Amino acid sequence: MTGGRGGGLLVAGTTSDAGKSVVTAGICRWLVRRGLKVAPFKGQNMSLNSFVTREGAEIGRAQAMQAQAARVEPTALMNPVLLKPGGDRSSQVVLMGKPVGEMSAKGFFGGSGGSSPGKALHGGRQKELFEPVMACLEELRSTYDAVICEGAGSPAEINLRRTDIVNMGVARAAKLPVVVVGDIDRGGVFAQFFGTTALLSPEDQSLVAGYLVNKFRGDVSLLEPGLDMLYGLTGRRTFGVLPYAHGLGIDEEDGLRVSLRGTVRESVVAPPVGADVLRVAVCAVPLMSNFTDVDALAAEPGVVVRFVDRPEELVDADLVVVPGTRGTVKALAWLRERGLADALARRAAEGRPVLGICGGFQALGERIEDEVESKAGVVDGLGLLPVRVRFGVEKTLARPVGEALGERVEGYEIHHGVADVRGGEAFLDGCRVGSVWGTHWHGSLESDGFRRAFLREVAAAAGRRFVPAPDTSFGALREEQLDRLGDLIEEHADTDALLRLIEEGAPAGLPFVPPGAP
Repeated sequence: MTGGRGGGLLVAGTTSDAGKSVVTAGICRWLVRRGLKVAPFKGQNMSLNSFVTREGAEIGRAQAMQAQAARVEPTALMNPVLLKPGGDRSSQVVLMGKPVGEMSAKGFFGGSGGSSPGKALHGGRQKELFEPVMACLEELRSTYDAVICEGAGSPAEINLRRTDIVNMGVARAAKLPVVVVGDIDRGGVFAQFFGTTALLSPEDQSLVAGYLVNKFRGDVSLLEPGLDMLYGLTGRRTFGVLPYAHGLGIDEEDGLRVSLRGTVRESVVAPPVGADVLRVAVCAVPLMSNFTDVDALAAEPGVVVRFVDRPEELVDADLVVVPGTRGTVKALAWLRERGLADALARRAAEGRPVLGICGGFQALGERIEDEVESKAGVVDGLGLLPVRVRFGVEKTLARPVGEALGERVEGYEIHHGVADVRGGEAFLDGCRVGSVWGTHWHGSLESDGFRRAFLREVAAAAGRRFVPAPDTSFGALREEQLDRLGDLIEEHADTDALLRLIEEGAPAGLPFVPPGAP
């Protein structure tokens, strides 16, 4: 790390959800505890879980979490390209924190499609984004001692290598060493490590320094013969075997089992303070976004959170949450088809609590005028709140601060819908009618005082003798989890060898593993 340019490392994976986000965050926390100034980076992220930085840029929540692990403020430089799926074949492209249009998968990765149908893009839109991605990485490397990059999917997706801007394309351009993470809990990790390496070109293979085994259960000595054989086959060492760690609550890309809900399910949870538990049902709407909003509820002793898709599952719920979604009109149709819309209406009539957040708030209103997201025109909402929503071309990206229920609240906004609130009691930027609340603010429940006040209101409306714990700090819980990630790296990886990689790059003379890229 000399000459004014920080060191770096790319954390790739054998598959999606192999643990790249966890390992990247853990390395960031380990390095910052060593006194280094470190930043995370992911050239391209595909996720509906996003965050708004202080300068008003939208990035993936995983990179925001990794920035917290590194104890730095997240910025758009850390995730210059974010793809937000709007269906199976198209995504909104967010560049440097701002939306720049919708793009089909074919148009993004190569061929035609997107905002100018029929106009072929040479190599796809993705290739056009390589230069700004690399500029962001270089700016970070000029500022930080080390930049820990996260890959996406697998680096051996040979059909996408030509236009890659997140895996080996970045590693080659920046001369970054690569460590490949594999999830041994799924099985087949040796074949995944070998096959991933063997499908890369000689130039790409020269940067793959070795492997990290993730989620191992049992006696490591039983694994060591396999690691020795893997070294014999590839000439590459394994830098660590990370044990299966229960309840690691972090924000990854899209899996419903991640974040603090996992902590509550898998860890020993403190008993409720009051006589009753509080049951929260979250409607698992299509294109659900920022479902991490309910993590702070799940972190409360005595609060049980589950995701539901049937009306009978709302019957015993004390609170129903209609979460954010990238497709409000689609979510409305789904709620009606499933019978959940009628169940929500019955709850409202009975005075039983419902909370709508962002797209969920929009769905609870009277009417939606959408010529932007779904282009469906005027669509009736559920009519539970006196709100009319019109979708605008410009996306609202903000970090509001306010007050509700007598408590200070912080949040963030990510939406195209503009709400015209025509009645009810003011609630953040939305409103409340009886036991139905609605707001565009994500993250509001992470404000501890407000969350406790809100849960007291819910418990009273539900007739439950639930009492919020007086000392639950969501921020402190997050820090504990990030420290656990740092501990995993420090205790179970060869940190001296990782530091050499970050400072000096991949070792010379790594052998080629045939057959290589086709």
